[in-house]
Amino acid sequence: MYRVEDKYNCTAAELVMLQSRMEAVLRPDVNEGDSEGYRITSLYFDDLEDSCLHDTEDGVNRRNKYRIRIYNDSLDVIKLEVKSKRDNRILKRSRTISIAEMKSLINGECIEDSASEEDPATLFNLAIRTQGLRPRVIVAYERKAYVYEPGNVRITFDRNVRASGRVEEFGRKNIVYDFLQEYDKVLEVKYDEFIPGFLLQLLELGNMQQSAYSKYQLCRTRTAIL
Repeated sequence: MYRVEDKYNCTAAELVMLQSRMEAVLRPDVNEGDSEGYRITSLYFDDLEDSCLHDTEDGVNRRNKYRIRIYNDSLDVIKLEVKSKRDNRILKRSRTISIAEMKSLINGECIEDSASEEDPATLFNLAIRTQGLRPRVIVAYERKAYVYEPGNVRITFDRNVRASGRVEEFGRKNIVYDFLQEYDKVLEVKYDEFIPGFLLQLLELGNMQQSAYSKYQLCRTRTAIL
């Protein structure tokens, strides 16, 4: 199912205020390791023409992003994901892969897939064969997440968004990153068909504007100018 995904670039004060509101009425994500949330590290891929980057910059309504994701700097769980955007709705195809499969994909090699379009490995393999899909940038940040079951609502607060062009170091600890600074805090609101009115009221700050925020695009730009 395609889900609505709205993003808002925030100041530190706005993020603290909104998170305190969510803390009072919503439960934290059960997958969090502690009260501080968890760290997400993603390795984003793009093709020889940088189509994913240019489609994002141009605001193309139908586009894909390819990534491998780990949590808290651990390789115990490695997620292979293809995120498809259609207008303002998002569909994420995800599956767990092994360390060996991760290394193969990083090296531009295909892995076993189910031949189904619902399998992100199938989409990765196709892009590797036909478009030269390769790793481009590492994106990391800390996330605090809250959920509300009616409407399958998920509200996340991301901090310290940072980038590294040293893609060969993905999965290692102590990677040297460059912080996005003024763009390093973001609120994301995701839901299926509706979001309850009381949550919209809690998320209202008056001057906060919805944004076409893209961590991938901003981090590619950041590493390109260093």
